[in-house]
Amino acid sequence: MNISLTPELEQLVKDKVNSGRYHSVSEVMGEALRLLDERDRHREQRLAELKAKIQVGIEELERGEGIDGDEVFAEIEEDIRRAEAKLKCNK
Repeated sequence: MNISLTPELEQLVKDKVNSGRYHSVSEVMGEALRLLDERDRHREQRLAELKAKIQVGIEELERGEGIDGDEVFAEIEEDIRRAEAKLKCNK
């Protein structure tokens, strides 16, 4: 298999081999592909978790268990005001 790299990536691979941590270009590329695969699997897992949470939220809304968004934002704004006031008093 042949691959083409930009000059910057080619230099990065050479630097990794020259560092002594990797013994060959193949080792660097193998590690890069393993990390890419790990990152992709982690993203897929996070996406599945997010979809599950969204589904829970949808089911709660369908049962009438939702909270008005304006109320939530008002609470957040009040929490921020309290935190800012506390910071000012501590100075």
